Amino acid sequence: MRGFALESAVVLTLTCLGLRSLGFRRWQKLLSRLTPAAPGISEVSESLLDRCRAMARVEQSVARRLPFQSNCLDQSLTLWWMLRRRGVAVAMHIGGRKEAANFEAHAWVEVGGNALLDGGEVHPHFAPFDRPIKSAGAQTH
Repeated sequence: MRGFALESAVVLTLTCLGLRSLGFRRWQKLLSRLTPAAPGISEVSESLLDRCRAMARVEQSVARRLPFQSNCLDQSLTLWWMLRRRGVAVAMHIGGRKEAANFEAHAWVEVGGNALLDGGEVHPHFAPFDRPIKSAGAQTH
């Protein structure tokens, strides 16, 4: 996992910079182009889900140790791309909610309908804006 942690640090840093300079759509499109065209793994076994959760924990740990603050969009887009690169059918969702007078947004990644970054605790409180951003082989929820 050491190599994955280093990759996470690099991709998360680039994603933070890319989102701020290019915007979401252009950065996501660029990341998609950098992903090998693989059919993806559409069936999700418990062992695959466990590996994806472990990778998500590593990425979150790396994010906490970087010299800058990243948010859920930075982390979700990074994890989405890194799992997609490994042929995992992964979906990234962006949603919102109104809490008192404030509007809040949240991004999360799912594999087989299971949220990875927030442990399934945060995202159910957010309504997805649109269809998920899918990798090849991902199923629509």
